[in-house]
Amino acid sequence: MDYKKISNFKDHKDLQYEVTKDLWPEFMFHDSISNKYWKELFSFYPDFQYSLKSKGEILGIGNSIPLFWNKDFNQLPERGWDWALKKCIEDKNKEIKPNTLCGLQIAVAKDHQNKGVSTLLLKEMVNTAKEYDYKNVIIPIRPSLKSKYPLTDMNNYINWKREDGLPYDPWIRVHLRFGGKVIKVCHKAMIIKGTIKEWEKWTNLKFYESGRYVVKGALNPVKIDIDNDTGEYIEPNVWILHKV
Repeated sequence: MDYKKISNFKDHKDLQYEVTKDLWPEFMFHDSISNKYWKELFSFYPDFQYSLKSKGEILGIGNSIPLFWNKDFNQLPERGWDWALKKCIEDKNKEIKPNTLCGLQIAVAKDHQNKGVSTLLLKEMVNTAKEYDYKNVIIPIRPSLKSKYPLTDMNNYINWKREDGLPYDPWIRVHLRFGGKVIKVCHKAMIIKGTIKEWEKWTNLKFYESGRYVVKGALNPVKIDIDNDTGEYIEPNVWILHKV
């Protein structure tokens, strides 16, 4: 597939949002860490945010950040995605020189899914790490079919195998085929909180009593607490390592 990689241009953030707004469930756009720091990616690290374009159409987008990590990768934090974004910005403000690339998002436009675009986006992310002489790429991934099994523990889910011995989840398969390695689950990659009214708006559901609810697009049930007027979703991701 012929394509062009584009990055670091005016309104890139808005263009990427147009691609992703219909891909993720509404509640995913209400993570407090993301809402606080996301815009900084495009001002601090515009060259690490990219899109693939072919024949005038956007095929997909990728977002990554440089950060400093000098511990064993088995010690990567439970907070995963939120931790990575916050640490990147804090490292930048403290003038700490990064040595590792962390992927935050790879998303394929709806009209171009199941065409191998996700592998191309992953390839470009790893190539970015090469350009900056980073030896490792870490990514807290969101397994693409986990939302179909929200009651299954992520630790169990990542061990599901097809008859050919490859992982059941297609997004995990893409990473392994590209040379990646599953490190571990990060059970609290994102923590999204809101009022009952907000959660009802985000999910188009009604919550009349406290409990754990299966919500479309969520990888785990959402915990609703009527007495305290709160809903909380804790998203698990999976740390993947790519050696560059």
